[in-house]
Amino acid sequence: MFDFGRWLRKAAGVTAWLLFVTLPAQVLAALPDFKATQPSAEASSLVGWVLATRDSQGMPFAVVDKHAARIYVFHPDGRLAGHSAALLGSTQGDHTVPGVGLRAQTGEVGVDERTTPAGRFEAHPGENDKGEHVVWVDYASAFAIHRLRPGFSYTARASRLATLQAEDKRVSWGCVVVPVAFYRDVVESVLGTGGSVVYVMPEVSPLRSVFHALDRR
Repeated sequence: MFDFGRWLRKAAGVTAWLLFVTLPAQVLAALPDFKATQPSAEASSLVGWVLATRDSQGMPFAVVDKHAARIYVFHPDGRLAGHSAALLGSTQGDHTVPGVGLRAQTGEVGVDERTTPAGRFEAHPGENDKGEHVVWVDYASAFAIHRLRPGFSYTARASRLATLQAEDKRVSWGCVVVPVAFYRDVVESVLGTGGSVVYVMPEVSPLRSVFHALDRR
């Protein structure tokens, strides 16, 4: 079983360890639920750091692992609310292309601009231009978490979500797209009622080059 105490002592030093041992008992009890999903080592490190430092500031949070094409959603107290495969931007990259938010409104997003940016985002629920509920991760760049939408591409995208290969899930314009039931039961009910924090892991840059605080002592 993964030893979070050992990881924190090695990865973040004494300060992070002291933060860890003061975590509420219910959070410590909930960690095995996350580990049972068999997340990547880097996703485990990031979640452990978020909980140890309380970086989400009492808000619900989500971690998007782009390498695995998966999203993990957590309650404010650190309990895992659910996890799912997710569709991501068709173009690899950890950056946001300037002006992409405006071009998204007219459907003129170029193929090389369809990245899912990495970083820490303070997200808020809202609606898209069709009146559908979404969680805006970065409103200015039209970056959101939303459900699989009906339309001509629904069947093909649903099939991609069902496969085991992460590379099959690189088809969106940059948004994180999840199954309808998962959005309704987990994303909307946990992240969709107020502020939240979304951590998007990088796929080109090292994890610690995006989340610098992981190296703080």
